Amino acid sequence: MKHTIKMETIQSEIKDLVSSLRDAVALLPDTNSKIEALNYARAELHSVSPLAHHPVDCVQWVKSDDIEANEYNPNAVAPPEMQLLYESILNDGYTMPIVSFIDTDMRKIVDGFHRRETERRNKDISASTLGYVPVTTIRDSQKDTGNRMASTIRHNRARGSHNIELMSQIVTELVEMGKGDAWICKHVGMSIDELLRMKQITGLASLFTNTDFSQSWDAGNEN
Repeated sequence: MKHTIKMETIQSEIKDLVSSLRDAVALLPDTNSKIEALNYARAELHSVSPLAHHPVDCVQWVKSDDIEANEYNPNAVAPPEMQLLYESILNDGYTMPIVSFIDTDMRKIVDGFHRRETERRNKDISASTLGYVPVTTIRDSQKDTGNRMASTIRHNRARGSHNIELMSQIVTELVEMGKGDAWICKHVGMSIDELLRMKQITGLASLFTNTDFSQSWDAGNEN
């Protein structure tokens, strides 16, 4: 009984605090200050969330100019699909945040380059978001270059078409980083045959140095 009463008291206090926060934000003098305050509140609540291990648990609004593209996006979007993306955002609003990571003082895109470009290229979209775009931040464990590349490919392979040449370049970079075939296949979502085709496309014999064609691939043998 005492536990129930205590929980009810805490919940009532939380409601009062939320109401106070809402009223305080409403009193801020300009839009940017309100967005900054709300971002701060979301980040603080995210820190105690039982779902904090999911990046989408904390979506924040960031100035479009404060987020940069990565140099390894393998996804190719044709003009008709870009127009459809524009119509979707115009009519439905942003329903999917841009996935990013923080590199010093600048955010960089892991997934969502074309969603960011839609805001930049279209004044009506930019006006509706006040020049901001919604973002999430990947886990710290995924921030190294190899994991970020793999994450970008996973997002894109799950959703759209891909530029084979760019995909092959990414495979080249991952191999040059010392990532083994098993690691690449597991983290990028490729079969060993697909990976070998990607290596063949590059025409670089050095990519096959650590490839053993005489034995079946063991998914548990990662480098």
